[in-house]
Amino acid sequence: MARFCSLYSSSRGNCTYIGTAQGGILIDCGVSAKKVREGLESIGVPLSSIAAIFVTHEHTDHVSGLRVFASKENIPVYASHGTLSALEDANVLNGKFSVSPIGKDGMEVGGMYVRPFSISHDAREPFGYSVQTADGRKISVATDTGIITEEILNAISGSDLVLLESNHDIGMLQNGPYPYAIKRRILSDLGHLSNDVCAETAVRLLESGTTRFCLAHLSRDNNMPALAYQTTFSEMTLSGARQGSDYLLSVAGSNAEMMIL
Repeated sequence: MARFCSLYSSSRGNCTYIGTAQGGILIDCGVSAKKVREGLESIGVPLSSIAAIFVTHEHTDHVSGLRVFASKENIPVYASHGTLSALEDANVLNGKFSVSPIGKDGMEVGGMYVRPFSISHDAREPFGYSVQTADGRKISVATDTGIITEEILNAISGSDLVLLESNHDIGMLQNGPYPYAIKRRILSDLGHLSNDVCAETAVRLLESGTTRFCLAHLSRDNNMPALAYQTTFSEMTLSGARQGSDYLLSVAGSNAEMMIL
């Protein structure tokens, strides 16, 4: 059985666990090493079972705990060539843990197969990831992208579960206190997905067979969990889908909860 948990998800820090009874991986390590350990402990996952860390991109909310955690636990790290170069420039890679680029064909680790796909964000070479477990389950992580490209949609279609970005409500962002330059960045093709685009994408994914959706990377200032949920729920309802029977929808929050697929 596949196991999934969004340990932390926000503009302040991101870390996702995907695994099976045989072991697992982390996608990103954007909170302190202490918080990662606490998060894994809260869902009953031993540190010794973590086979690798896959990094989406070099922004602080995705790598702030990487250096300490990977060094202390001696866990190998994988990312794109561009991301690894950016991490090297930022002195995150200290030589105390192994680092390797992951190619577009992906790789096997911990009894699972991890495939990267390009996302559209203002980072050096950002990736999202799809993970296939031995029993045929597919879990995808698609956050920190300003648009949903055909490559992204193709990569995550057919997933059993998708961690999908629902970063901001456009009205809240446009009328909020952020400087114009930051608003423009968030709304750009290299920024973050709005609730509306997330909802539209969720409907398309439902049509491809996805039945579980976890909304992620919500902005603390430009969104609310209830608003993100309602936007996708409403779009699903308009498509004729029913929550609980056709799909399950949740919002990644402060309380980590393991999902079993």
